[in-house]
Amino acid sequence: MHWPRWFRKVELAEIRRSFNDAASDEEHFPSTIDPRIYHVQLLLDHFGNLAGRSVLDVGCGKGRFARVVKARHPAAHVVGFDLAEAMLRFVPEGIAPCCGSMTALPFQTASFDAAYATESLEHAVDIDGAVAEIARVVKRGGRIVIIDKNAEQWGRLQTPHWEKWFRREELETLLRRHCREVSSRPISYWEDVPPDGLFLAWFAIK
Repeated sequence: MHWPRWFRKVELAEIRRSFNDAASDEEHFPSTIDPRIYHVQLLLDHFGNLAGRSVLDVGCGKGRFARVVKARHPAAHVVGFDLAEAMLRFVPEGIAPCCGSMTALPFQTASFDAAYATESLEHAVDIDGAVAEIARVVKRGGRIVIIDKNAEQWGRLQTPHWEKWFRREELETLLRRHCREVSSRPISYWEDVPPDGLFLAWFAIK
């Protein structure tokens, strides 16, 4: 479904307000994450050596994943991008904060060697546009990871009305428009715990 332009603007403002308000909630929107969780390992494994390379965290929140990426690869240039200014105030030194919409990333084409979106694409509203933008700013041969929730598990969690979950084939199709290699699989928070169906990970090489 194609939303009218005015509706997208209203949605964007509402989403921004929601996350700006949530920035003070450290319990549900933490600044840090356990570096042992499998989500982190998937990113690092897919990206490989990031020394001297540029990495974009799309929808970084307070930078919890970006902190780990930077800690593991101090020589990488890590950019934390988010819609909510209040969230970005928590991003630590060493990570470049940038504010805006993921459907109109303020970066030149082919600016990054790698990009990832962890539980953030679900808030984009214009999913096609957001995926296209993520792919646009990644260099040819660069790598992309998207981690988000499985549409087949919809209803397990309380969600805001704009949030969208995805089927594996849905995001694979969108990524294949821009990338030469695409795959996906169910994942768990912990490597030694079997996936329960809630989370999916998509991997792409442009």
